[in-house]
Amino acid sequence: MMARAKPKVAAAADTVRSKLERFWYPREILLVTAFLGALGFGGVWGTWQNLCAGDACPSVAQIKTFEHDQKSRILSHDGQLISEIGFESRTPVSLSEMPDYVAQAVVATEDKRFYGHRGFDPLGIARAVVGVMTFNRGQGGGSTITQQLARNMFDEIGFDRRYVRKLKEVQVAIELEQSYTKEQILEAYLNEIYMGRGYGFQSAAQGYLGKDAKDMNVAEAALLTAILNRPGRYDPFRYPERARERRDLVLSRMAGEGFLTQAEADTWKAWPLPETEPEGAPTEFAPYFGEWVRQLLDDRFGSEIYSGGYRVFTTLDYDMQRAAEAAMNEGWNAIESDARFEHPLYEPGDTTYQGQSPYLQGAFVALDPATGHVRALVGGRDYAQSKFDRARQARRQAGSSFKPFVYTAAIQAGIPASYVLEDNAVVYPQLEGEDWRPANFGNEFKGPMTIREGLYTSTNMIAIKLGWEEVGIESVAQTAQRLGIRTPINRFPSTTIGAAEVIPLQIAEAYSTYPNLGTKVRPFPILRVEDDAGNVIWEPQPERTEVLDSMHARIMVSMLQDVVHRGTGYRPIREVAGLPYSVPAAGKTGTTNDGTDIWFSGFTPNLLATVWFGMDQPQPIFRLSSGTVATGGGQAAPVWGAFMKRIYTGVEGDADSGIEEAPPLLAAPADWPIPEGLNVVLVDRRTGHLASRWCPEEDQYPEMYIPGTEPTELCDRSTRRFRFPRIRGR
Repeated sequence: MMARAKPKVAAAADTVRSKLERFWYPREILLVTAFLGALGFGGVWGTWQNLCAGDACPSVAQIKTFEHDQKSRILSHDGQLISEIGFESRTPVSLSEMPDYVAQAVVATEDKRFYGHRGFDPLGIARAVVGVMTFNRGQGGGSTITQQLARNMFDEIGFDRRYVRKLKEVQVAIELEQSYTKEQILEAYLNEIYMGRGYGFQSAAQGYLGKDAKDMNVAEAALLTAILNRPGRYDPFRYPERARERRDLVLSRMAGEGFLTQAEADTWKAWPLPETEPEGAPTEFAPYFGEWVRQLLDDRFGSEIYSGGYRVFTTLDYDMQRAAEAAMNEGWNAIESDARFEHPLYEPGDTTYQGQSPYLQGAFVALDPATGHVRALVGGRDYAQSKFDRARQARRQAGSSFKPFVYTAAIQAGIPASYVLEDNAVVYPQLEGEDWRPANFGNEFKGPMTIREGLYTSTNMIAIKLGWEEVGIESVAQTAQRLGIRTPINRFPSTTIGAAEVIPLQIAEAYSTYPNLGTKVRPFPILRVEDDAGNVIWEPQPERTEVLDSMHARIMVSMLQDVVHRGTGYRPIREVAGLPYSVPAAGKTGTTNDGTDIWFSGFTPNLLATVWFGMDQPQPIFRLSSGTVATGGGQAAPVWGAFMKRIYTGVEGDADSGIEEAPPLLAAPADWPIPEGLNVVLVDRRTGHLASRWCPEEDQYPEMYIPGTEPTELCDRSTRRFRFPRIRGR
């Protein structure tokens, strides 16, 4: 059966439709494609524009004002490195300071079309895409040097999904290329990139090679380029074969780019890798001092101090710090080697004590009394084991080192140094109902003596009577506080002989009043702070306060000189330590009950130092059954004397022990002057009266007096026999 024919009108319509379809169909496809392409382009463009919306990427302003994060350097007063503080160890150097082959090695290896692209490399990206699709990681990552710099410079880019991060890198890289020259970008890259031993080529050169980047040869530059970006994999000390293979690849690429001939590349491939890690900078030198400085900087500058690359010139004297550490080590060893010492011995190791350490501790602080500049500080025996700074934070009983404040209060009250008190037993009732019966060291009483003798022999009864009965404990406490003691001072009789707890640094501050003849200085460790451009941004000035009349202070200096000249400090300082008599010295020993805390605080006209030894958990240093205790004169004063001898006489060389000769650090100063108006009168040391022919000539000595306090009665001992009391170490 045949199909019925279409009507002519329908046939005509089909013909027209067919012609229209043949004419419009390709155009519809084109239009739709164009429309969809526009939509896609708009989407891509919108995505591109919104990639860095908000804080997702750094702004143009950030890019143009970017500065490398770098650690701040803590330096001694003369510029020697003490330590670094901060998040990233980096020492930027200019491109012109480094040999050309450093940049050539990096460009040949990381981005050989660096000088031809505008921030991103389409060929590199295509190569990376092919690598991903074919699982061939050897095709490379596709990131240019500029992109890598963008990723490392700005945390905003992040390390999120790979394609998003790459697009962000491209955007920031384009901005970098528009903001900086190629040379500036390359220089920034060489200083910014992480190298395993800090950031940048300078830190890496120091950390791997022990030299500056400017002194590297071609093979060494290639080695650091090999380490670049993958320091964990190509560390030459851990994986020497990997490092060598990667370095040789860098040299081959340098030859491939025409930076080296093949013969030169082969020659440098024979260069040996470093076998041992170089000794680093002394970043742990004076760690307790460095931590004090860090805390002060953090309080003033906040987090900027950890990334701003500041240079902090401190008051520390490198050689004095070494002398202090040597003297303290001698002191620790001498005490621990004593048969009476039965505590655990110090052993270096990995043990960390969060609280109290079980072994003998100590503290030392030396400062310039004129400025308060801290020249040396030892806060403990081992910073790695215990970071508690005993020089600045430990509160320990002062013992007899507190007595100068008692005598200062007396001199201010008009009591002369020749004033005589009776050294005999006393009894003081206490609030608890029990009587306090103090004793002298050695449980001996010597009868009448001047308060000058009471100080240099450290006789407890004289200090107690003078402070409690003559001038009053309130006057004593206020004097100590005015001079620099900021810990609480109880108004008890026992305070006069050092029951109050004090901090070594505050004791040093209080004692600074004496060599300055009345002006105390606040100890401080910072001279100035410079930003990374060398501008001074902080220069603290010495904090001086006049707290004592110069005549009163000079009398106290004279009395404290007698401690070293004929008292409890004489033998350990002049004879044992060997400090020359040409060095004027004064100070005071300190010993608490049972020898739990032992001190010596002393000074010359241009240097002051405080020494303390004790256990973190207060207990006698020597066993009580031995019948003797540790004393400030026996164990602390020799350390002070040894330190001062090193400062003023230097160190003699000893070829057998390997000790190198070192010159003196300070010249011996002249004695303190006598202020105008202060009278010097010849008196008798037994009675405190004016010297006369009726008293032995050998007992006569010149005493200093505030006008109006001189004795008026002549000495007359013609009917009695006197002898000097025996001086015991205290």
